[in-house]
Amino acid sequence: MTNAEAHAPRTVAPVEPALLIAEAFDQAHVTEIRHSVTSYAHASGLGGQRLDDFVLAINELITNAVRHGGGQGWLRLWREPGMLVCEVADHGHGISAQRLGDRRRPVPDTAGGWGLWLARELTDAMEVATGTAGTTVRVTTALHSDHTSH
Repeated sequence: MTNAEAHAPRTVAPVEPALLIAEAFDQAHVTEIRHSVTSYAHASGLGGQRLDDFVLAINELITNAVRHGGGQGWLRLWREPGMLVCEVADHGHGISAQRLGDRRRPVPDTAGGWGLWLARELTDAMEVATGTAGTTVRVTTALHSDHTSH
């Protein structure tokens, strides 16, 4: 080992993000998982309307996974510097490109189609990976150090 290798800088950020929740769920666990998300998001510094919005977005995603993704799904919630990230995955048949591309607000009396729209509107960022083997939706919300609500 050379002297240069001995003094190599160490990575400050952890290699693994701070994983808060990693759980499978089905219809019977939707309420329980929503409460877990609420507790961890609040403990991470999210509060007020931003907390309510984030939890509602997650609730829409887990409900979609149960309703359209084969009756069950998997949720992971973790912290990254300055933000909270949640990923909901299922093994459904995927979301059509047409539905994914439609970012318009659903018509008020429409029974379905609100989940993805709400999740996109209520979070700071949303990414969707979908195909015939299933769908994974990742939403992110910023954690503001001043804890103010918008």
